[in-house]
Amino acid sequence: MAVVRAARDEDAAAIVDICARGYRRTYPALLSSEFIERMIAEFYHLERVSKEVPAALPGWLGYQVVEEDGRVLGAAGGGLTAPGTGELFVLYLDPDERGRGLGTLLLDRITGQLRELGATEMWVAALDGNELGIPFYEARGFQKVERRRTYGSSEADNAWSWRFYRPI
Repeated sequence: MAVVRAARDEDAAAIVDICARGYRRTYPALLSSEFIERMIAEFYHLERVSKEVPAALPGWLGYQVVEEDGRVLGAAGGGLTAPGTGELFVLYLDPDERGRGLGTLLLDRITGQLRELGATEMWVAALDGNELGIPFYEARGFQKVERRRTYGSSEADNAWSWRFYRPI
Protein backbone atom coordinates (compact mmCIF):
# COMPACT_ATOMS: atom_id res chain seq x y z
CA MET A 1 0.00 0.00 0.00
CA ALA A 2 1.35 3.42 -0.96
CA VAL A 3 2.06 5.92 1.81
CA VAL A 4 2.70 9.65 1.43
CA ARG A 5 5.09 11.25 3.89
CA ALA A 6 7.60 14.04 4.33
CA ALA A 7 10.87 13.18 2.65
CA ARG A 8 13.85 12.25 4.78
CA ASP A 9 17.51 13.00 4.10
CA GLU A 10 18.06 9.47 2.85
CA ASP A 11 15.38 9.99 0.15
CA ALA A 12 17.35 12.68 -1.69
CA ALA A 13 19.01 10.35 -4.21
CA ALA A 14 15.67 8.69 -5.06
CA ILE A 15 14.06 12.13 -5.53
CA VAL A 16 16.87 13.18 -7.89
CA ASP A 17 16.48 9.97 -9.88
CA ILE A 18 12.67 10.16 -10.13
CA CYS A 19 12.59 13.84 -11.07
CA ALA A 20 15.36 13.53 -13.67
CA ARG A 21 13.86 10.40 -15.26
CA GLY A 22 10.39 11.92 -15.13
CA TYR A 23 11.58 15.14 -16.78
CA ARG A 24 13.43 13.25 -19.51
CA ARG A 25 10.50 10.92 -20.20
CA THR A 26 7.81 13.64 -20.18
CA TYR A 27 9.29 16.37 -22.37
CA PRO A 28 11.43 15.03 -25.26
CA ALA A 29 8.82 15.88 -27.90
CA LEU A 30 8.26 19.35 -26.40
CA LEU A 31 11.69 20.64 -25.42
CA SER A 32 15.19 20.43 -26.80
CA SER A 33 17.51 17.94 -25.13
CA GLU A 34 19.77 20.88 -24.25
CA PHE A 35 16.96 22.62 -22.36
CA ILE A 36 15.94 19.39 -20.61
CA GLU A 37 19.48 18.70 -19.44
CA ARG A 38 19.96 22.34 -18.37
CA MET A 39 16.84 22.23 -16.17
CA ILE A 40 17.79 18.86 -14.68
CA ALA A 41 21.29 20.15 -13.94
CA GLU A 42 19.83 23.23 -12.21
CA PHE A 43 17.05 21.63 -10.16
CA TYR A 44 17.60 17.90 -9.79
CA HIS A 45 21.10 17.30 -8.49
CA LEU A 46 21.91 15.75 -5.15
CA GLU A 47 23.34 18.86 -3.47
CA ARG A 48 20.28 21.00 -4.21
CA VAL A 49 17.66 18.34 -3.49
CA SER A 50 19.39 17.43 -0.22
CA LYS A 51 19.10 21.06 0.89
CA GLU A 52 15.44 21.15 -0.17
CA VAL A 53 14.31 17.97 1.62
CA PRO A 54 13.35 19.91 4.77
CA ALA A 55 10.66 22.58 4.79
CA ALA A 56 11.43 26.29 4.76
CA LEU A 57 7.95 27.56 5.59
CA PRO A 58 5.91 29.20 4.28
CA GLY A 59 7.52 29.32 0.83
CA TRP A 60 8.63 25.69 0.66
CA LEU A 61 6.87 22.73 2.29
CA GLY A 62 9.85 20.45 1.81
CA TYR A 63 9.77 17.47 -0.47
CA GLN A 64 6.92 15.02 0.03
CA VAL A 65 7.26 11.48 -1.25
CA VAL A 66 5.02 8.53 -1.97
CA GLU A 67 6.53 5.17 -1.14
CA GLU A 68 5.49 1.58 -1.37
CA ASP A 69 7.34 -1.43 0.04
CA GLY A 70 10.22 0.85 1.05
CA ARG A 71 10.65 2.31 -2.47
CA VAL A 72 10.14 6.00 -3.21
CA LEU A 73 7.90 6.15 -6.30
CA GLY A 74 7.21 9.88 -6.55
CA ALA A 75 8.02 13.29 -5.15
CA ALA A 76 6.30 16.65 -4.93
CA GLY A 77 6.76 20.03 -3.34
CA GLY A 78 4.95 23.31 -3.01
CA GLY A 79 4.57 26.36 -0.83
CA LEU A 80 2.92 29.72 -0.36
CA THR A 81 3.76 32.38 -2.92
CA ALA A 82 1.66 35.06 -1.18
CA PRO A 83 -0.72 35.13 1.79
CA GLY A 84 -3.63 32.82 0.89
CA THR A 85 -1.96 31.65 -2.34
CA GLY A 86 -0.27 28.29 -2.71
CA GLU A 87 1.55 26.68 -5.57
CA LEU A 88 2.60 23.18 -6.53
CA PHE A 89 6.15 23.63 -7.78
CA VAL A 90 7.09 20.05 -8.63
CA LEU A 91 5.39 16.66 -8.96
CA TYR A 92 7.09 13.70 -10.62
CA LEU A 93 6.51 9.98 -10.47
CA ASP A 94 8.71 7.10 -11.43
CA PRO A 95 7.68 6.88 -15.12
CA ASP A 96 6.93 3.17 -14.71
CA GLU A 97 4.47 3.86 -11.87
CA ARG A 98 2.17 6.36 -13.57
CA GLY A 99 -1.57 5.77 -13.71
CA ARG A 100 -1.87 4.22 -10.24
CA GLY A 101 -3.21 7.25 -8.36
CA LEU A 102 0.16 8.11 -6.80
CA GLY A 103 0.20 11.60 -8.31
CA THR A 104 -3.21 12.28 -6.80
CA LEU A 105 -1.93 11.19 -3.39
CA LEU A 106 0.95 13.65 -3.65
CA LEU A 107 -1.26 16.45 -4.94
CA ASP A 108 -3.72 15.88 -2.10
CA ARG A 109 -0.85 16.02 0.43
CA ILE A 110 0.42 19.35 -0.90
CA THR A 111 -3.14 20.74 -1.09
CA GLY A 112 -3.76 19.84 2.55
CA GLN A 113 -0.49 21.41 3.65
CA LEU A 114 -1.30 24.61 1.78
CA ARG A 115 -4.76 24.76 3.37
CA GLU A 116 -3.15 24.38 6.81
CA LEU A 117 -1.01 27.44 5.99
CA GLY A 118 -4.15 29.43 5.12
CA ALA A 119 -4.18 29.09 1.34
CA THR A 120 -7.55 29.43 -0.33
CA GLU A 121 -6.26 29.09 -3.89
CA MET A 122 -3.68 26.92 -5.58
CA TRP A 123 -1.64 27.35 -8.75
CA VAL A 124 0.44 25.02 -10.90
CA ALA A 125 2.23 25.33 -14.24
CA ALA A 126 2.29 22.65 -16.93
CA LEU A 127 4.24 22.77 -20.16
CA ASP A 128 2.07 23.55 -23.17
CA GLY A 129 1.52 20.22 -24.92
CA ASN A 130 2.17 18.11 -21.81
CA GLU A 131 -0.34 15.35 -22.52
CA LEU A 132 0.18 13.82 -19.07
CA GLY A 133 0.16 16.88 -16.82
CA ILE A 134 -2.56 19.02 -18.37
CA PRO A 135 -5.33 16.37 -18.27
CA PHE A 136 -4.20 15.34 -14.76
CA TYR A 137 -4.61 18.87 -13.39
CA GLU A 138 -7.82 19.60 -15.29
CA ALA A 139 -9.38 16.38 -13.95
CA ARG A 140 -8.62 17.66 -10.45
CA GLY A 141 -10.38 20.98 -10.88
CA PHE A 142 -7.59 23.21 -12.17
CA GLN A 143 -8.46 25.65 -14.95
CA LYS A 144 -6.15 27.24 -17.51
CA VAL A 145 -5.60 30.90 -16.79
CA GLU A 146 -2.65 32.12 -18.81
CA ARG A 147 0.09 30.96 -21.12
CA ARG A 148 3.58 32.29 -20.50
CA ARG A 149 7.21 31.52 -21.16
CA THR A 150 8.40 28.47 -19.24
CA TYR A 151 10.57 29.22 -16.23
CA GLY A 152 14.23 29.23 -17.21
CA SER A 153 13.55 29.38 -20.94
CA SER A 154 14.74 31.94 -23.43
CA GLU A 155 13.17 33.12 -26.64
CA ALA A 156 15.38 30.63 -28.49
CA ASP A 157 14.01 27.74 -26.39
CA ASN A 158 10.43 28.59 -27.43
CA ALA A 159 9.07 26.83 -24.34
CA TRP A 160 5.66 27.85 -23.04
CA SER A 161 3.65 26.77 -20.01
CA TRP A 162 0.06 27.09 -18.93
CA ARG A 163 -0.69 28.44 -15.48
CA PHE A 164 -3.61 26.66 -13.84
CA TYR A 165 -5.71 27.76 -10.87
CA ARG A 166 -8.22 26.20 -8.52
CA PRO A 167 -9.79 27.28 -5.24
CA ILE A 168 -8.93 25.03 -2.29
